[in-house]
Amino acid sequence: MQATATVNYHIKSSEKQAFEFDADGIMGNLISPELVPSKVMVEDLRDTSDSTEFSTDGITFQHHKSEIQSYNDATNWQDVYDEEIKNLLKATIGAKEITVFDHTIRIDDPHSDRKPARNVHNDYSEAAAKQRLIDIVGQENAQKYSHGHYGFVNIWRPVENTIFTSPLGFIRPSSMHENDWVNIELIYPDRIGQILGVTFNEQHEWIYMPHMTPDEIAIFNIYDNKGLPSLGHSALDMEQNENVSVPRKSIESRTLVLY
Repeated sequence: MQATATVNYHIKSSEKQAFEFDADGIMGNLISPELVPSKVMVEDLRDTSDSTEFSTDGITFQHHKSEIQSYNDATNWQDVYDEEIKNLLKATIGAKEITVFDHTIRIDDPHSDRKPARNVHNDYSEAAAKQRLIDIVGQENAQKYSHGHYGFVNIWRPVENTIFTSPLGFIRPSSMHENDWVNIELIYPDRIGQILGVTFNEQHEWIYMPHMTPDEIAIFNIYDNKGLPSLGHSALDMEQNENVSVPRKSIESRTLVLY
């Protein structure tokens, strides 16, 4: 079964494109590059026999019940959750060493500091991934990683409630064309990063798992130095959503893995 959603694609441009955070010295002031709202058809993976494999599609959906019930800053949850993630990635994708280096909680609320990302993107360009590797393990260890097989892998999970609005959607890598990717800078007051934006292509095949619960996770590839496919992704604004009052809340964890 397919559903209709709206996503925001990036554009091709000869001009530099960037998200500028805290622009003009104003906290929370965000300047965005041009985005194009587009309606897409999204395949419901819960309603089909079709499945995804991490080794070929760069993504897998798993059932995983966490011991953590609250991700509040006041609770001591991170060490336990990090250990759960490490054991999970060893069991599901064959990672030998895992470094968990970031957790981002997003709430689909106008007053939230971190809202769902509604631009079609991937978290790192190749240059940014290589720099992030150095940032995490240092220059000398980065050389060792580069001689082996390493990657950046994200784990996404609903928090507290079932997801009824703005679920996370993905583009099947087999439907992506190399020219669909564009470099987008992230300009912060103290540094500059870079992600990959995705431009519109009618060949894109979108997939998602509707109504994910806190006991379900998506494990998806962001970068791989041996060519495992990376996932373009975005929050989906679904048509004919249920009338719900609880906003989408999720946690996305970023990891460096060595195979």
